[in-house]
Amino acid sequence: MSDNNPARHLSEAGDAVRAFNHTSRAVARDWEFPSHAYSALGNLSYMAGMLEQAVQQSVRPVTHTYEHGRVRIDGNGDADAKVAELLAARDDAMAAAAALTAAVQRMHNASSPMGLDTTGMPEFEDDEDDE
Repeated sequence: MSDNNPARHLSEAGDAVRAFNHTSRAVARDWEFPSHAYSALGNLSYMAGMLEQAVQQSVRPVTHTYEHGRVRIDGNGDADAKVAELLAARDDAMAAAAALTAAVQRMHNASSPMGLDTTGMPEFEDDEDDE
């Protein structure tokens, strides 16, 4: 695939999500406080917000080819039926992407006021004295 192939970008996005899933499994130095979740949820909200458009545009090569009467289905299948099936599934996926976006945005908003209670934590005592 060339660097300009749109499908390549989706592959890279999938790899990035997989890397997040791997590195976020356990609490770690840079993954332990509510602010870390808030940042992750903000980034996830941003990504989810683009999925509806990505789903819609992912079938453009098919619709373009179909509009020119050039879609062929293996085994002499019905192109009209298969394209209709694809477009119905696309519409379902777009609705699901919109619902996912709304839910992740609610998660991000809910985590916004959350912070760490440092009371009694020695590593934060100097900060409390400054108040």
